[in-house]
Amino acid sequence: MSFQPSNSLESGYKSILDSLTTAVLVLGNDLTIRYLNPAAESLFETSMTRSQGLPLKDVLVDSEDALKTLHAAEGNGQSYTRREAEFALLSGSRLTVDYSVTPISFEPTELLIEIQPRDRLMRISREEDIISQQETTRILVRGMAHEIKNPLGGIRGAAQLLDRELNDEDQREYTRVIIDEADRLRSLVDRMLGPNKALKIAPTNIHEVLERVRTLVEAESKGRVRLKRDYDPSIPEFPGDKEQLIQAFLNIARNAMEAAFENESGTPSDVPPTITFRTRALRQFTIGHRRHRLVCRADIIDNGPGIPADLLQNIFYPMISGRASGTGLGLSITQSIIGQHRGLVECESEPGRTDFIIFLPLEDNQ
Repeated sequence: MSFQPSNSLESGYKSILDSLTTAVLVLGNDLTIRYLNPAAESLFETSMTRSQGLPLKDVLVDSEDALKTLHAAEGNGQSYTRREAEFALLSGSRLTVDYSVTPISFEPTELLIEIQPRDRLMRISREEDIISQQETTRILVRGMAHEIKNPLGGIRGAAQLLDRELNDEDQREYTRVIIDEADRLRSLVDRMLGPNKALKIAPTNIHEVLERVRTLVEAESKGRVRLKRDYDPSIPEFPGDKEQLIQAFLNIARNAMEAAFENESGTPSDVPPTITFRTRALRQFTIGHRRHRLVCRADIIDNGPGIPADLLQNIFYPMISGRASGTGLGLSITQSIIGQHRGLVECESEPGRTDFIIFLPLEDNQ
């Protein structure tokens, strides 16, 4: 069905609305869809032909707050604006938007809705926080490493000298404990600093990296975890260090495996511990302040219990771990390796689903 302008929307205005990048809807007084411009079609993952005449709730599910706002605008003839509202689409994806509702004073009253997506701006803001967090962590760890390594070297050297002077084997056992513990602390500090080797750049296939990680996880889990693949075969090779990328993805996959096992006892038998490896190509995508022509998005998703909200914002800091047995270094090292590739790691988590998202630019990173 083609769009037929009503009394409240002349055909001349339709061509203007069709050209806007802002999503625009027109609803009837019964909250059925009269018009969507192309930006709204793209935002709501539907078409004008498919949606015209449908109730809004058939396009936007879980939108009770939005419906109350619309009914209020229609009832009293006043405009309303809401910030950072959440819409759920029939596809299952969610949108965070700012929107304004303006009654159009015709009989019957229609509603003009202008919608500005906020997800992109919120993501950029979140990425800036992550990048700032990385830089702060790097400065902090480097300063701490310097302060620890200097006295640690002195302690180790003094213990070695003392060890040579002692003839009693029982006493020398204590000096060896001091030497071993000094070495262990030095190794811990080096791990906190992350990889200090220069990248060995070569053409790299993201799926070769993920397949190697999948094989390792399959062996370590002894078949207890279901490993699913959802790959985009169109993703080209990119300049990267294959071995370091394997280590970065393996750190995440091992965390995912352990999280999935935590939920194993409470998981129905038909839904075993599961990890999904997914890749997609993104075009004209911004990472931090830099826009890239082509970016690989890789997701590692587990069905574990999720990460507590108070921990989620800090998981990329060194020594932060949600498990008693964890060192809290794996994700920090991963973020460092991906950062060396001009990429970024993000995490979204809720009970039953944790998604680590890795963005890697596919053009030359150097």
